[in-house]
Amino acid sequence: MSQLTTDDQAIVEDDIVLLTVPAEVGYLGVLRTATAGLAARLHFALDEIEDLRIAVDEACAMLLGVAVAGAELECRFAVSDDALTVQVSVQVLPGAQLPSESSFAWKVLTALTTDAVAQGDGVSASIRLLTRRQGPAPV
Repeated sequence: MSQLTTDDQAIVEDDIVLLTVPAEVGYLGVLRTATAGLAARLHFALDEIEDLRIAVDEACAMLLGVAVAGAELECRFAVSDDALTVQVSVQVLPGAQLPSESSFAWKVLTALTTDAVAQGDGVSASIRLLTRRQGPAPV
């Protein structure tokens, strides 16, 4: 996906990776591995990679708790020069709610990422995690 700007701002092009797996605990390893591989591509430090893997795992666990039977977990990775955005979505049970922002699970997400946002519309729910590389840009 591309983000185009005008005037003196640069054009930024993101690489997008879409991955869909069954909404089952056994498939979370696939998402953790993809997360680590993409973060390594951005030259994240090892501890940043591990933090992001844990955050993705926690976000997925939240979503699996409210997913309808037989649902698919959709994971969208947006890779830019210094950041990785991971958005995980799933179809949810009627009336299902994600943990509140004051919950321990949510505190884990916000501690391990630059930004975390959850949204739902009663049919599906998603959690978006943004992590920026802390170290200097690779040469």
